[in-house]
Amino acid sequence: MLSGGGAGRVVRLNNGVTMPVIGLGTYSCENDWHTTEKAVRTALKMGYRHFDTAKIYGSEPALGSALRRAISEGEIEREEIFVTSKLWSSDHHDPVSALMQTLHNLGLEYVDLYLVHWPVKLKIGVNDPVPREEDFEELDMESTWFGMEKCLEMGLCRSIGVSNFSCRKIQQLLSFASVPPAVNQVEMHPMWRQNKLRQFCWEQGIHVSAYSPLGGPGNSWGSTAVVDHPIIQSIAFKHQATPAQVALGWGISNGASVIVKSFNPRRMKENIKALYLQLDEYDFHNIEMMEERKIMRGEFFANETTSPYRTIEDLWDGEI
Repeated sequence: MLSGGGAGRVVRLNNGVTMPVIGLGTYSCENDWHTTEKAVRTALKMGYRHFDTAKIYGSEPALGSALRRAISEGEIEREEIFVTSKLWSSDHHDPVSALMQTLHNLGLEYVDLYLVHWPVKLKIGVNDPVPREEDFEELDMESTWFGMEKCLEMGLCRSIGVSNFSCRKIQQLLSFASVPPAVNQVEMHPMWRQNKLRQFCWEQGIHVSAYSPLGGPGNSWGSTAVVDHPIIQSIAFKHQATPAQVALGWGISNGASVIVKSFNPRRMKENIKALYLQLDEYDFHNIEMMEERKIMRGEFFANETTSPYRTIEDLWDGEI
């Protein structure tokens, strides 16, 4: 359920916790600590209150440093900030220890949301985002989720959830979970609309959070296909908005939160203004006409010998 207006707009999760609908993503292979910290401080001044990181991003220390400094200077209270981090695939054996390390990296007492990054288990110590064939282990999601629930019970996080989970994988998780996931963070944008998954998650009371809501331009695996699409361009022209604002506004209007990654101050300012954009029925109809193409396909998690997923169709249970 969405509530609030403008930069204060939030969604209420199934556990009662509220989460700002627009978040700043901090994944960036090319930016250093100083660049990330500066971007977070700038984002706070612009009204961003939701920050998304992960162990594998390497940005936890810089994000934590920026947030702690803002808190100590009286710029913001900890309770006003929503921090998301993620359990990397080589830490499935011990989510509690992994989250404690994340909290050490951040210098915070808790995160607001902790997600299972991928439905994939790797050997301990494998910190390469693109694993080798010998790096895989058999996934025991029941054991992993028990560890996630333990994190919640210990007060290390306020909410737990998943990322990159298909309808089928969530259904399997719900069959044994004592605490259902609050969030499923997945790729979602006007060229990958996730209609089936969004409907399923809505029925289960699970909030869908969109990563790469602009298609990931600027990332090595990303694309400008979304913001360059003639339909998005024409809607932007009609509303005197940017193509990015149209893509973000579409996601928010569909009940999702959006995690947008840009460290460019001008774009950061433009992106947060998507909260004020009102698309009309004709806009939604035209976006539904756009061809669909998943950009982050996860081919590196599929192989014919050691991975539980022989093909990417297995990884996504045909939802690709």
